[in-house]
Amino acid sequence: MKHSEIRGRIIETASELFYQNGYNSTGINEIIAKSGIAKATLYSHFKSKEDICVAYLQHKNAIFIKDIEAYTTSKPKGKDQVLALFDFLNEFFQDKEFNGCWCVKTVAEIPRENEKVRKEIQSQKRDLIQLIDHLIEANLDPINEQKRCSLSKKTYLLYEGAIGESHLHQADWPIQEAKDICSQILN
Repeated sequence: MKHSEIRGRIIETASELFYQNGYNSTGINEIIAKSGIAKATLYSHFKSKEDICVAYLQHKNAIFIKDIEAYTTSKPKGKDQVLALFDFLNEFFQDKEFNGCWCVKTVAEIPRENEKVRKEIQSQKRDLIQLIDHLIEANLDPINEQKRCSLSKKTYLLYEGAIGESHLHQADWPIQEAKDICSQILN
C-alpha cells in the first residue's frame, strides 16, 4: 500500500474515532488496531497524537468547506444562499453520525496550552467566517465593509450556536430559530 494511502487510512480512522468518541477517549492503540497497521507505521506518518488530531481537523474541515460551498451556491441567488447555511446544518443534523462540531468538541478536550491544535481550530473558524462574508457580499445589496463584517460575524455566531444547541437538545429547533433570527438581521 502506498504511503499516502496508509496516511489516509490513519486519518479516516482517527477522524471517525475522535468525532464519535472524543479526542481524549480515543487512544493511539485504538487507532492502530482499527486502521490495521503497526505502531511503527503510525509513527512513521505522525510524530504524535496531537499531529493526528491536526490532520483530523484539517480532513474534516476540507470536506465541510467543499460541501457547504457547493450546497449554498446551489441555491437561488440572494438572501436564500446565506440562509442555506442553516439548511445545510439541518441536513447535517439529520445525519445519523451527527455529533456536534468537531472543532468545539476538540478544543473542549485539549489543555489551554495546546497552541498547535487551538490555532488550527481558530484558522478553521476564520475560514467559516470568510465563507459567510463572501456569501453576504455576493448575495446582498452592497453594504460597507464594516457592516458586512458585522453581519458575517453575527451569522457565524448564530450558526455556531445552532450547532451546539441542536446537539445538546437532540432537536432541530435551535437551527430553525437561528435561521429565523438570521433572516431578520439580514433585512
